[in-house]
Amino acid sequence: MNKKQIAGLVAAAFVFVFICSANLLVKNAAQEQSKKALAQSVLDSVESQVQLPSEPFVGVVKVDGTIMKTTSSSSLFPTEGYNHDKTLKLIDQLQESGNNRGILLYVNTPGGSVYETDELYQRLLKYKKDTGRPVWTYMANEACSGGYYVSMASDKIYANRNTWTGSIGVILSLSNYKGLMDKLGVDTILFTSGPNKSMGNPGVDVTNEQKTIFQGLVDESYEQFVGIVAQGRKMSVDTVKPIADGRIYTAQQALDLKLIDGIQNYEDTQAQMKKELGGEVTFFTPKSSEFNLNSLFSMAKSYTSTDADKIKELLESQESGVPMYYAVTGK
Repeated sequence: MNKKQIAGLVAAAFVFVFICSANLLVKNAAQEQSKKALAQSVLDSVESQVQLPSEPFVGVVKVDGTIMKTTSSSSLFPTEGYNHDKTLKLIDQLQESGNNRGILLYVNTPGGSVYETDELYQRLLKYKKDTGRPVWTYMANEACSGGYYVSMASDKIYANRNTWTGSIGVILSLSNYKGLMDKLGVDTILFTSGPNKSMGNPGVDVTNEQKTIFQGLVDESYEQFVGIVAQGRKMSVDTVKPIADGRIYTAQQALDLKLIDGIQNYEDTQAQMKKELGGEVTFFTPKSSEFNLNSLFSMAKSYTSTDADKIKELLESQESGVPMYYAVTGK
């Protein structure tokens, strides 16, 4: 066998190994995506199967955690806490149930994104309009900003004496790394169709014009929030604005300002709602039927997430450039 033949065999072997390796990588990637899709399909299926009572009941809708869209595109593991799609589906189920007599909104949240917060508020209003049934709110640890916003769909609002609420306002947070990048000798090169297309990019400074644009976005969402509060609490906009400067109120302060209807514990709120509805009704709180999937996934995620992952998630949630009805309470 001459050198050319040997070289040919070596080249052929190399190509063969390369093709096999590439096929294996593609196959593994496809299997991984298939596993993620299957896991999410199972979760979605389980989440939609809420078995409602066959006797008269009030549905407890929990808004517990940041009000944002739950995504699973970047991870197999779903996040804990508030699930936006699941909550909207539950409200739809309650609306369609002939045994449902009302909704008790259990709010324990610092708020969330403008879009999802308003979507939840609108869905609660639709439930009330289409059914004529009452919606009450009970505020737990905190019901700030977006948590207060969604409560405006309620006929009555009660809070625990240790609740923090209010924070009527909007925040849009951005990060800028230009100073650090300049020290490191890193340049950001952008090709845009207009001077404001790159506004908010962390590698370039925000111009005065862009600051005005961003402030306009915040102001419009703020005016919407103020209008919602005025409508929900039967106040004038002029009455609401002086107390809508973003500050957090205690339950007693909120009561003094007529932002809530009373201070009492959860059990008393249930008893009062039951009395006003008349007849025998139970309070139905959907159990997290996916408990064990979500809990196990969340535990696994806590062990596999690196510090960089956690920093990235924090920046994405807190400095996303998306207008937020959100309060950093420290609670």
